[in-house]
Amino acid sequence: MQLTLEFGGGLELLCQSVKIHNVQVDTPVKEEKLTMKDLLSWVCTNLIKERPEMFMKGDSVRPGVLVLVNDCDWELSGQLDTTLEEKDVVVFISTLHGG
Repeated sequence: MQLTLEFGGGLELLCQSVKIHNVQVDTPVKEEKLTMKDLLSWVCTNLIKERPEMFMKGDSVRPGVLVLVNDCDWELSGQLDTTLEEKDVVVFISTLHGG
């Protein structure tokens, strides 16, 4: 499945300072659909190059990371259970900044 992943608010530093990634993600073998939970696992394995604890906590993103799927807050679409479709755009933005 072709997806566009965008990282902002400092999260791009975990991905070698690349903000936009056009990726091909395979649907899990026993699944018919790709969920955000599957995608987060894929991101940690394939994109996050350093300090994954700054992005993930358990099987979800850390508190303070805003997640948008096609410009819609993932909290409105089911969070980890959100189903992704071909050419979706997923944005991760850290809302935590130093002062």
